[in-house]
This record gives sequence, C-alpha cells and structure tokens, in this order.
Amino acid sequence: MKRLIYGLMIVLASSTLVACAGGSLSTREKGAGIGALGGAAVGGIIGAAVGAPGAGAAIGGALGLGAGALVGDQLQGQENRQAEQQRQIDANQSELDRQRRELERLRKQGEY
Repeated sequence: MKRLIYGLMIVLASSTLVACAGGSLSTREKGAGIGALGGAAVGGIIGAAVGAPGAGAAIGGALGLGAGALVGDQLQGQENRQAEQQRQIDANQSELDRQRRELERLRKQGEY
C-alpha cells in the first residue's frame, strides 16, 4: 500500500513539474491541480481518522481532481466569453472612432 501511495505521489509531482515546465497553466488546469491537492489533503486527514490515510488521500485526490477540473472549466468558459465580449466592444469603439473622424472631416469641408 505504501508503494502505491509513493507511486501516486511521484506521478502527481512529476505531472505538476511537466505541466509547469510547458508554460502557463490554463484556468481549467489550475482548478484541477488545486482540487487534487485539496482533495488529497482532506482525504488523507479523513483516511487517517479511519486508519487508511493513503487510501483516503488517493480517493480524495481523484475526487478533488475531477471537481477542480469542472470548476476550472466553468471559470475558463466565463473568461473566454468575457474576452470575446471585450473584443466586440473594442471593435465597436474602433468603428465609432472612425465614424467620428469621418464626421469631423465632413464638417470641415462644409458638406454636413
């Protein structure tokens, strides 16, 4: 059982290092990581209370990973929607600025 726990810890640490080395993490990945660590900690504490801290940490980590990924996915979707709305706002502002310049040009020429 201890080998399994140590193996899971090594895999978790390795995947964290690989993910961090590859660049910045997405919101979904951050949520999954936070959920996995939090779930493993809580699962370990609960597991220690019943005499199986390793199993509790493994189960809690897996559940936390799933829950964290779901929450992170929702947050990332919201960020994507906000970014798209901001792009639309910027495009509208550019068009308004263009129309204001055109209006000023026409006023100076006396055509308006």
